[in-house]
Parts: sequence; structure tokens; C-alpha cells
Amino acid sequence: MTRVGRWMLLGFLIVIGGFAFLVNRAPRPIAQPVVPPTAVPAVPVTPAAAAPAPVAAGGGLVIPVAGIQPGQLVDTWGQARAEGAREHHAIDIMAPRGTPVLAAAAGTIEKLFESKDGGHTIYIRRADPAWIDYYAHLDSYVPDLREGITVRQGQPIGTVGSTGDANPEAPHLHYEIKRMAAGEGWWQGENINPYPILTAGRSQ
Repeated sequence: MTRVGRWMLLGFLIVIGGFAFLVNRAPRPIAQPVVPPTAVPAVPVTPAAAAPAPVAAGGGLVIPVAGIQPGQLVDTWGQARAEGAREHHAIDIMAPRGTPVLAAAAGTIEKLFESKDGGHTIYIRRADPAWIDYYAHLDSYVPDLREGITVRQGQPIGTVGSTGDANPEAPHLHYEIKRMAAGEGWWQGENINPYPILTAGRSQ
């Protein structure tokens, strides 16, 4: 190698060494701790309030509002509704909002329906398909309630409320009994007054 070549090689090594020195002197980014993504908290489903033992009523039914005795029932059948435009073909059972609503008889959930007048409603066809029980103005359904499932007598199915056209200051259960002809759907049937059935043979 010539003398000029040696000087050129030495200069090249000096340049490379200086570059390496500068790179090593450059500030390094501070390692950030790895933070796991924030987990979405699980929202527990609060079950319906524990219901007292269902109160047996007449006609093989239980009173469909927890804790209500036959003597507390009032016969509201035939009362005027909608400023006299229609009659009330049910019984209104007054109770605090959130009181458990119970299945008056065992059966199958035929329809969960959001009604303008009735609010959150449930239609349960009994084991004898000639009868349907209708529950309206519910504040809520119990978790996992759905059409097609069977419920036992006295099982909680929802809570008392004032949905639909009910007075918010007077929560209650609107309870109907419907006698069904063969082939009739859940929206049909003949209304039967529940009051004498629920109070039959009871003096409380």
C-alpha cells in the first residue's frame, strides 16, 4: 500500500470511529412500563328481591305480587279508564316499585311485549292452554326471562312498576286472566275478573 493509501485508510477509520462514538453518546429513550389495557369492570346483575313465600289464592292460583294478602286486594274490574273510553278488565294490585311479581300459575312464557298502554308486559299460557295470565306495567323482568321458557307457580318473573300509561306515583301490577278459545293467539281471549278467583274462600 502506498503512503497516500495508508493516510486515506487512517482517515476513513477516524471518521468511522467518530461516528460510532457519537452514536453511543446519543441519549437513549427511557423505557416505558408496559401498562395492560384497562379492563371493563363487570357489572353484576342484581337479582330480583327475595320474595316471601307465595300466598295461595282461590282457583288454584297464588297472588301474583309478593307479600300481598287476599284482604289487601281491591276489585277494580269494570272501572272507567282513558277518561271513560274503556272499561278496566283486570285487577290492579298496588305495591311498592320493585316488589317481586310472581307467576300466578305455572306455564310457558308465550310473549314478552312492549305495549304503549301496558309498558313491559308478560303473557304466560298455562299448562291448560285454554288460559293465559297477563302481567302489565312491570318495572323490569327478571334476568334471563325469555319467550318459550316454562315457569313454575310462584316463581318471580318481574317487578312491580308503572311503565306504559300507569301513574308513576302509583306503581302496581295490572293482572288479567284470559280464557282462550282453540287457536286464539296471546292478544286474543275473553277477559275474566281475577278478583273473585284470587279471594275465593279467603277471609284475610
